[in-house]
Amino acid sequence: MSVTRPSTIETAIEGCRPTDKTPVTLEATALPSSRDDLRDLQTELAANDFVPAGVTVEACFDADCSFATQDEADRIREYIRTAAFIGAGTVTVEFDTVEDESKVRPSLAALKERARREGVTLELDGPLTLNA
Repeated sequence: MSVTRPSTIETAIEGCRPTDKTPVTLEATALPSSRDDLRDLQTELAANDFVPAGVTVEACFDADCSFATQDEADRIREYIRTAAFIGAGTVTVEFDTVEDESKVRPSLAALKERARREGVTLELDGPLTLNA
C-alpha cells in the first residue's frame, strides 16, 4: 500500500513555481545533431539561465512530389525528437507555400501525432492548419 497520493495533471499544475530562468526559442538549423553536443548545449543554456521552450523549423512544401514531402517530414521529425531531448515543449514549423495540400496535410498530421507522443506540441505557422 502506497502512502503517496496519485499524481494528476491538475496536481502538477497546482504545484508549479516561477523560476528565474529565461525561456528561449532555438532555431533548428543552429542545433547540433549529436546527443553529446545537445547535452553540452543544455549545460550552456543552464549556465546562462536559459531554458529551451521551443524550436523553430523552416520548412518547404513547394514541390508537387510525395517523396519531397516525405523527406521534409522526416527532417522535421528529427527536430521533434531533438526538441523532446533538450526539453523544449514546442516545435513551430514555419512555411510559406504548399504546392499540394493533399500530400502535405497527412504528413503534418503524422508529425503532430509524433510530437504528441514525444511530449511536444507542434505548431504550424503557414497557410495550413490542423484540427485539434
